[in-house]
Parts: sequence; C-alpha cells; structure tokens
Amino acid sequence: MLKVLLASRNAGKLREFSALLPDLHFVPWPADAPELPETGAFFQDNALQKAEGAQAWWHEHGTEPVDGVLADDSGLCVDALWGGPGVLSARFATDLPEYRAKNRRLLAMLPAGADRSARFVCVLAYVPLTGEPFTVSGAVEGSLAFDPRGESGFGYDPIFIPDGHQQTFGELPIELKHTLSHRSRACQALRSRLEAVGGALSPATSG
Repeated sequence: MLKVLLASRNAGKLREFSALLPDLHFVPWPADAPELPETGAFFQDNALQKAEGAQAWWHEHGTEPVDGVLADDSGLCVDALWGGPGVLSARFATDLPEYRAKNRRLLAMLPAGADRSARFVCVLAYVPLTGEPFTVSGAVEGSLAFDPRGESGFGYDPIFIPDGHQQTFGELPIELKHTLSHRSRACQALRSRLEAVGGALSPATSG
C-alpha cells in the first residue's frame, strides 16, 4: 500500500480521499506545518503549488517516509458569476465562519432569473518520491439549488444538484455521491495514472 502525504487539513477531503482511494494510506498534513500557497490563477497551478510545497517541507521536517505527496485544488464554478468563485472557492466570504452562511451568500449573489448552471472541478497534483509531478482532473455538471439542502458532505455540497438528479450533494447518499463527484472522477484518473507508471499502487518506500 502506498503511503501518501495529503497536503490538506480539510477533514472532509481526508474522509473522501480515504473512501475513494482505499488502497492508499494517507498521512494528513500536520497541524503545526505551514499553510500551503494557493496563489495561482488556475486549479492546476494551485494543486501543483501545494503538492510541491508540501514535498519540500516534508523533506526537511517529515516524521515518517512517504511514497508521494497528493494535493488537490477544487471549487465551484457558477456560470452566472462568470465562473466564480472558482479557484477562490476556499477563500470566498472569509468573514463568514460557516459554510451554511457562505452558501446562502453565494446564492444571494445570483440575479433574479439567472442561469443556475454550475460545475464542481477538482484537479489533483501528485509528486512521487521519484519521477515527475503530474496532474489529473475531474468535473461534474449541475445546477444550484435555491436554498441549502442536506447535511451530508461538506463545503458547497448542500447547494449543488448534479445533472440527472433532484437532490443536492448534501442530500444524496454518500455512496452515490462517490460515483458522481468531481473528486471521484479525479481519483479514478489518478488511479489509472498510478497503475500506468509501473504498478505504482505497490509501495516504493521501505518504511
């Protein structure tokens, strides 16, 4: 089993990655480690920044060997908001501490009668112990609900309705969400890429 440093303190992401990639053992980003940079204009830029920054820090301060570093940058892109919040999804409405309030503010920004189409996008960056970093991506199309609905998932899940469904990601069973989500599709692409580079789902480290 590969041991992978997850360059995120987001507990929801850790749960999802652990469920979506059960044959990887994830080491969470330590509480005392620095915040990772997210200054890029695109999801891919941010994912690579975080993965490479985490690798460099872990090389100096890591407490155990890992086979690679995984980072993601993901967000909600709303057509009526010119693709926003997009790469700024994690930093949207920073004055509001809870996502329920953030979700209501985002919905309030849509003009009356506006197109409610939106998509979730996820880009994963993987930095192996040896070899070149690479990125993979996944997306899911959908629309915005008129009010937050459901308690499952995290982040913007309660306001996003995937195409072909009537319920939000906050209402759908988590098992079903894991077959539809942007993160699920990106993880499928990651698995395929790891398997293609020499059966990389077996460990590279001895620790």
